[in-house]
Amino acid sequence: MANLFSAAGLEKDAPRPLADRLRPAKPSDVVGQDHLLGPDGALTRLIATGSLGSLIFWGPPGTGKTTVARLLAGETNLHFEAISAIFSGVADLKKVFEAARSRRGTGSGTLLFVDEIHRFNRAQQDAFLPVMEDGTITLVGATTENPSFELNAALLSRARVLTFRSLDENDVLNLFDRAEAAEGRALPLDADARLALALMADGDGRAALTLAEEIWRSARAGEVFTTEALADIVQRRAPIYDKSEDGHYNLISALHKSIRGSDPDAALYWLARMIDAGENPLFLARRLVRMAVEDIGLADPQALVVANAAKDAYDFLGSPEGELALAQAAVHLATAPKSNAVYKAWKAALRTAKEGGSLVPPKTILNAPTKLMKDEGYGADYRYDHDEPDAFSGQNYFPDALGRRRFYDPVERGFEREIRKRLEWWAKLRAERGEG
Repeated sequence: MANLFSAAGLEKDAPRPLADRLRPAKPSDVVGQDHLLGPDGALTRLIATGSLGSLIFWGPPGTGKTTVARLLAGETNLHFEAISAIFSGVADLKKVFEAARSRRGTGSGTLLFVDEIHRFNRAQQDAFLPVMEDGTITLVGATTENPSFELNAALLSRARVLTFRSLDENDVLNLFDRAEAAEGRALPLDADARLALALMADGDGRAALTLAEEIWRSARAGEVFTTEALADIVQRRAPIYDKSEDGHYNLISALHKSIRGSDPDAALYWLARMIDAGENPLFLARRLVRMAVEDIGLADPQALVVANAAKDAYDFLGSPEGELALAQAAVHLATAPKSNAVYKAWKAALRTAKEGGSLVPPKTILNAPTKLMKDEGYGADYRYDHDEPDAFSGQNYFPDALGRRRFYDPVERGFEREIRKRLEWWAKLRAERGEG
């Protein structure tokens, strides 16, 4: 019985996931990274020379970073060694480096692939520098985070950063075709559901193949899923989004730039993406308020009112009802006339204030609550604007040593067009009264 048991265990391996079975065998099999592995791709050119140099692969999960590193080792006849920064420390690195040195002594090079390299601290990252410099290893690090922020400058100066892109829907549909060929059967989906499944993958090839396996497991004989049925079966894959990392900042940047660019439809899409991913709606409300004052300002004075009201409405209604108030604010901001004149004026005023921080106001506009201050000229010759023609005196309010400055330059859009007319009128009066 023991022999029978062991034989049965040895003759049949455990089933491998579809994503593992479809792992590319050569660089041209990699989907979605033609800018790196196409005929004129950066990696294609490196492979042709037979010399890689150290590399950092930056891109979202499921775009082929690990697979490409393994293929590069094969194409350049380097021993492939892989570690993860999550599970490795300095002691593990020393063992890997010693093995690479021994290998080098026999004429064999080592490609060391480090997954999640950004999780190594600064000291651990520094440990790579000497073995990169003397050629003991060719480092290929993979990260989902922006290397500019997460990796040492010294490490970055010794490695070339290559960006991996999320797969588009055609790339994912291509993977589905390959999966069907490997399985010898079609995915039980109608055309719309097939496209919907591709979108659910969120640009992640590994996730796309996992979803395909899930569909095959769920389908009964002869069953074909529609888009509606697909949503019930798959339940929805959580979007790739980490509120503390790059995904968070990328999406809020996309929302901000869509509003600044006066595209309400794109603004709604990115707002929905972030809400759907579990972003704190009050964070989004705060960002909408910021957009109102930075990009719209006085071109539409109601923009700030609307953004603040949306925040209050969400506070009052909660989720999901309050989300509509945020959507309304996003559309209002996107369709409002744009001006960053106040934003620029404030930055200019801050710079000037720092330069002349010790300057005092002119005595003319200072109060004189004591006799001594009156004797010193405080408040002398002050002109009360309401008593002047047009309720405008035109007197100087800047420090005498500084002279008049102009920070605020309203645009010819929205309500700021009217403000510009007022400022031009006051400038004319000031010049006529010899105060300009």
